[in-house]
Amino acid sequence: MKHPSTQALFAYWTRQRGNRPAPDRSEIDPADIRHALSDTVMLAADFVDRLRFRLAGTRVCALFGRELKGEEFSSLWSEESIPKIDDLLTIVIDEQISAVAGLTGRTADGDILDLELLLLPLAHTGHARIRAIGALAPLAPPYWLGEKPIANLELGTLRHIGPEPTIGQRRSGSIVPEAPAEPAATVVPSVEDIRVRHGFVVYSGGRDAPSGERTG
Repeated sequence: MKHPSTQALFAYWTRQRGNRPAPDRSEIDPADIRHALSDTVMLAADFVDRLRFRLAGTRVCALFGRELKGEEFSSLWSEESIPKIDDLLTIVIDEQISAVAGLTGRTADGDILDLELLLLPLAHTGHARIRAIGALAPLAPPYWLGEKPIANLELGTLRHIGPEPTIGQRRSGSIVPEAPAEPAATVVPSVEDIRVRHGFVVYSGGRDAPSGERTG
């Protein structure tokens, strides 16, 4: 994570969740993240489980030149990136696995901007619709920020953020869920290489266990 808002939000989310996979929405106080709030987004499921902006910080809205509250999250993305971001959101929310990604934003006249996206799950039960919190921020704000809106986003590098599985937890390439430990970033080749199977997240091309160690 490179951007100060991304780092601050992740540190706060980690403190609030404790030993759980994710904190509850009621445990997130905007006043506690006021220095990162302008770059913060909150996503909520609508009645057909599509994710929309429940909250979008002022700097996030300035990137796109409009108020984003109520808009569908996938509307910001290029046609090629929409299936990838939909798969990523499924993993973040259903499997409660955090992710940080590098993005490219493009304006209508071809200017580009490098951004960082952080997605963090929030615990939800019953009819609770707020599912995730995150940050979206440019790594180096351009001179035209606020004058030329970003037309679409493209998903680039992607990292899963979570505890590394132990040798005994690696079973046929699957990661068995456990109580969260101190998070560490793991590079994921692409969203297409991630598959959700029977409650587990499967990463294609996982690391081989060192020789002599049993994989369980």
